[in-house]
Amino acid sequence: MIERFSVRISAEEMQRYYAGTARVVVVRAESGRRLQFSAEHLRRFVSTSGVAGWFEIEYDETGKFQRIECLKRLDQPV
Repeated sequence: MIERFSVRISAEEMQRYYAGTARVVVVRAESGRRLQFSAEHLRRFVSTSGVAGWFEIEYDETGKFQRIECLKRLDQPV
């Protein structure tokens, strides 16, 4: 299953993920489905202003995470 979604997470909020006080990101996909995944998957997309962009995420048929790709960065401050 492949889903697309947008997300904006400030640098301050990303600190909560790094500190371990928050571990799961919950977003609403374009399809309307609620997606939940480990914040760890966003680490490679973090900039000084946080994470902002359109993403594509893929799960296998059992719901296990497979990959995430940034389709478009939204480099404006969060």
